[in-house]
Amino acid sequence: MKKYSFIWLICLPFIIPFLLIPAGAQQKNIILATTTSTQDSGLLDVLIPIFEKKTGYFVKTIAVGSGQAMAMGQKGEADVLLVHSPDAEKKFIAEGHGINRRLIMHNDYIIVGPSNDPSKIKGLKSSSEAFKKISSEKTLFMSRGDNSGTNSKEKAIWKIAGINPEGEKWYQQTGLGMGQTLNVAAEKKGYTLTDRGTYLALKKNLGLDILVAGDAILLNIYHVIEVNPNKWPKVNAAGAKAFADFMVSREAQEVIKTFGVDKFGSPLFFPDAGKKEEELGK
Repeated sequence: MKKYSFIWLICLPFIIPFLLIPAGAQQKNIILATTTSTQDSGLLDVLIPIFEKKTGYFVKTIAVGSGQAMAMGQKGEADVLLVHSPDAEKKFIAEGHGINRRLIMHNDYIIVGPSNDPSKIKGLKSSSEAFKKISSEKTLFMSRGDNSGTNSKEKAIWKIAGINPEGEKWYQQTGLGMGQTLNVAAEKKGYTLTDRGTYLALKKNLGLDILVAGDAILLNIYHVIEVNPNKWPKVNAAGAKAFADFMVSREAQEVIKTFGVDKFGSPLFFPDAGKKEEELGK
């Protein structure tokens, strides 16, 4: 017994400091729930390794629609969100699920379709007019149908157009992410609404053309939101803040600014940290 007591006394000075380390400081894994566009475009493949190397955190990325990402946040199943559905985000914050909603970047939505453009929408300035023509011609339209930010934007455009496409044979819902929905639209030669970043990243193999762009309603804005630790004490609040801080940092914003330029001749996203939302798209 004396032998074991001696060993314990020797080890005690080394054990006590470890026991005094707060549990959060030992928690190095972060769960990021994000929209599929940030994943499919390849942006996170560049940003996350930089963040991990810089901070020592390990990021587990779950790419779903913005609606599903926020649903995870509401259940405390994610630490931090990167999403693009402003109205739903404001509600998420108002209900106390998230904190520190910060502007990260924007790009835009575009309407794409087959090059022969059966509904003749190419060059229209109004996305709602384009949707009206697709509806009147009953041309195939592929919707994500997944409560994502893109799906929410699409529904808003149909509403402006005064059309409810639900249940129409020409209107099909994939229930998939942006990249997969683009592939289905390409295969079936249909129209779809997409963010520009994902489209450009996959354009080479799609055979779909940009037909409508530039309408003010097509602005696509991304925010980072930390899940509220007061509601979910087990979330990695320190890790979530570290990731959010990184996304608004000069280093990350510079990556966003140049991402895609070498391959596509223009960036896939535009950095916006520190700006006001109403300044965008002007």
